[in-house]
Amino acid sequence: MTSLRTLLDQVDLVVVGAGVVGLAHARAAVERGLTVAVVERDARPLGASVRNFGHGCATAQDGAALRYAMAARRIWLDLAEDGVWVRPSGTVVVARAEDELAVLREFAELRGPGLVHLLDADGTHARVPLGDGVVGGAFLPLDVRVNPRQAAPALAAALAARGVRFHWSTSVHTIEPGEVGTSRGTVRARHVVVAVGHDVDRHFPGLAADAGVRRCSLHMLRVREPHPREIEPAVLTGLSLLRYDGFTACPSLADVRARFERESPRLLDAGVNLMLTRLPDGDLTIGDTHAYAADVPPYRAEELDDLVLAETAKLLGAPSLTVRERWRGVYASAPEPFLIATPAEGVRVVSVTSGIGMTTALGLAPEVLDDLIP
Repeated sequence: MTSLRTLLDQVDLVVVGAGVVGLAHARAAVERGLTVAVVERDARPLGASVRNFGHGCATAQDGAALRYAMAARRIWLDLAEDGVWVRPSGTVVVARAEDELAVLREFAELRGPGLVHLLDADGTHARVPLGDGVVGGAFLPLDVRVNPRQAAPALAAALAARGVRFHWSTSVHTIEPGEVGTSRGTVRARHVVVAVGHDVDRHFPGLAADAGVRRCSLHMLRVREPHPREIEPAVLTGLSLLRYDGFTACPSLADVRARFERESPRLLDAGVNLMLTRLPDGDLTIGDTHAYAADVPPYRAEELDDLVLAETAKLLGAPSLTVRERWRGVYASAPEPFLIATPAEGVRVVSVTSGIGMTTALGLAPEVLDDLIP
């Protein structure tokens, strides 16, 4: 057995976790000219960073998240030069009821014409092949799509080419000022960033409890595109209006929620955010449901998959959908959208606790390092 006192590496910054949040901090540090090591328990990224929609949903954020998301958007587009699959495809928000369209009108007033383009029913159908019942929509041109299965591995490869040292399949046992003890030895560093997503409680249980961190589990599916026409933008729906903070200031949002409570309470009970994105091969990632608990149960309810499939088929006007893959996504959730904590001198714990890590991490990380490394 390797002694924890064996020196594995010595750098300016060690990052624990090779998800998108950890990689964002590694990139921000390299941009500053620092030496960086990343320690990851798995052999490659396997967590929330590869199980999501790959949707950089910048426009629908609010507050600090909006600032981080807009900064991250610019970085994602730059990363295309490093081999990361990125498309500035925008987002179509589909309105299938007049109250949803009212929210989009109010949102357009808040954000302005450069960020939100209102669409009538024909304009919405022209951008996305949809079923009946569409009354209008909005196009958010600044949103981006990445390939979630490729983005984190490609970013890691680009960082390795710039000198970041990755210690894969290496578990972290201890985290102290200036030192991280791992299953392969000790990494010494002036600064430490812990970016382990929902596993904050595995290292700092008290901190996680104080912040109210729980695990949010999602039902997601990959289906064959039912139409010959490609769907280029990401697609959100009226249920999405209830889940993104940018819409909370819209007065008509209460009417949308009340209608779903009357007509489709099962969708709200399952925490459905009906949305989809296209993968590079043409298949669609669809979902998703939301359930919150301290731990994720091992059992998947088939009825939740059936619910998502039925609602997506109705949205697309398809008689049925062919499922290629099913999986459970998991991310950290807490009352505040971001957890940034200092459990010890020179150590930062960073977790995006709102399901928008792909959207915000690359913009969040430079601000964290501004504070950690003045």
